[in-house]
Amino acid sequence: MAGDLPEFYFRIRENGAVVFRVDTENRQRRIDLEEIATVNVRNGNIKPHGERKLTEEEQAEIERWLEERQDLLAEREVDDILRAVDHMNLTTQWVQSRATEEQLDVITDVLLLAMHDLRSVLVRKKAERLLKGEAAE
Repeated sequence: MAGDLPEFYFRIRENGAVVFRVDTENRQRRIDLEEIATVNVRNGNIKPHGERKLTEEEQAEIERWLEERQDLLAEREVDDILRAVDHMNLTTQWVQSRATEEQLDVITDVLLLAMHDLRSVLVRKKAERLLKGEAAE
């Protein structure tokens, strides 16, 4: 089993991860996790744990993980939005075919406000991109 374990373990947390070096080479033949750093996925900061200095290998592995994690989170973010579009379509079908008057009373105003807000931001962002494209030409 020890041969199958990675050299580093990343404990995911809200804004990144705590990085551990996996140690299986000890007398008790147990798995020990030595905390070596924390990583902030949003701003890319890597902070060594305590007074520790990261080796080039550790720094490179953490940077590789950070890049992969940022890519994964970006993919998930887009996927979440596309799922929201699907959910909006399902909501439309529900409103048209099954919603009661009482249910519509509960959701109509909040949904209309959220949709208006989203539409306003999307239209503004699209106009900015179009103007930016024209300026580049």
